[in-house]
Amino acid sequence: MDAFFAAAEQAAKPSLRGKPVVVGGLGPRGVVSTASYEARRFGVHSAMPMAQARRLAPNAAYLVPRFSLYRTVSEQVMELLGRLSPLVEPLSLDEAFVDLEAGGSAHDTASALAAGERLRRDIRAVTGLTGSVGLAGSKMLAKIGSEQAKPDGLILIEPGTERELLGPMSVRTLPGVGPATGGHLRRAGMTTVAELAEAGEDELVRLLGKAHGASLYRMALGHDDRPVVSERETKSVSVEDTFDVDLHDRVRVRVEVERLADRCVQRLRAAGHSGRTVVLKVRRYDFSTLTRSETLRGPTDDPGMVREAAGRLLESVDTTGGVRLLGVGVTGLADFTQEDLFAQAAAAEQPAADIPAAASAAPDRTAEPAPSPAAEDGSAPDREPEAPDERRFPAGHDVRHAEYGAGWVQGSGLRRVTVRFEEPGSAPGRVRTFWVDDPELVLSEPLPLVPEPTDSARASGPGSPSSQSS
Repeated sequence: MDAFFAAAEQAAKPSLRGKPVVVGGLGPRGVVSTASYEARRFGVHSAMPMAQARRLAPNAAYLVPRFSLYRTVSEQVMELLGRLSPLVEPLSLDEAFVDLEAGGSAHDTASALAAGERLRRDIRAVTGLTGSVGLAGSKMLAKIGSEQAKPDGLILIEPGTERELLGPMSVRTLPGVGPATGGHLRRAGMTTVAELAEAGEDELVRLLGKAHGASLYRMALGHDDRPVVSERETKSVSVEDTFDVDLHDRVRVRVEVERLADRCVQRLRAAGHSGRTVVLKVRRYDFSTLTRSETLRGPTDDPGMVREAAGRLLESVDTTGGVRLLGVGVTGLADFTQEDLFAQAAAAEQPAADIPAAASAAPDRTAEPAPSPAAEDGSAPDREPEAPDERRFPAGHDVRHAEYGAGWVQGSGLRRVTVRFEEPGSAPGRVRTFWVDDPELVLSEPLPLVPEPTDSARASGPGSPSSQSS
């Protein structure tokens, strides 16, 4: 999909179409998740610090992600891919590999091109958004092709042209070459794929080790025999928060760890898994990152056990100087639980008054009417104490007013909320401002996107011969 999150926001908000839109964490330490193509002209790109993006494009619309909307659209696209083949390997909400041969959708160049064009038309007809397609004989080349085809394009890489295509590209183009490996190769005088191929397998093995070096050499020659795997095994479940201000209070750190443990278990249960190993991640004030893990007697999805294990791990970490980020994860996943029955029985008999206040008071984040910035994009919202009647209205989220109907939050502050009242498919709407405690203004679920009319639909519209009754 092309600039997926930003494109979905533009489709949902008529006043933003054709304008620069940036989606991501809006706190001081937030990062850009997706930038629209209009915003990219200013130099904004994903993974950029949000503060830098605001300097480059001060007039862009900055929005908090709405993952419930993105998941809905993603499911629609994945369903279309499933019609092409039973072998679909999702990489993320907006990207997937499809084995066309396995589904009988393509057996030569002409049929592959026809399947790719049909897919692009279907995606636009169903979602109103655009996607780009790369067609090739391997996963690596198909992904490279889809990147080159953006936006809203299709590229087929003919067999036999792989080395010519890859040669001038950066070594970072190849799977498995991140910043560290790329830097190592650069220091060895290799910056392009052609230079990797010329160096030879022996040299790459000497530099990177047998497995990585041999694999990278094959890819430099254009060879990639990795199959499309329809079921990607989940190896871990984790959540983390970055805080706007470093945490110094040890009690506060413990409360946050327990809150993260509860969120982690919610995700674990939603995925139908249990886990045996609890992992704690702590990034300190100086950006040093520590991880600690504890393996339980058996797989569990009990929030109390995960909280207790994470708390024990925290005891072994020095947080002097401040904590910038905390994370809790569970690995060693299984689809069953094997709890310590004696521990469960003891917990059941424990008086409610004996339960630690921090654990019993952990908020149920799933009960909030809409996800907070921290729940979705990883950056922490402002965690200062709020007034009892204070309500949060994240920028870009959906609202409904008893009198004016559906709209979205354009901005909030000083106990006021500015709302633009418009819907997908409507004309750009008017803006109104309300007090944050206005009882007639409530957060709401995202409205479905409205696909653009197809050419055939336009042709059969009012006044056309096919639409007139005889």
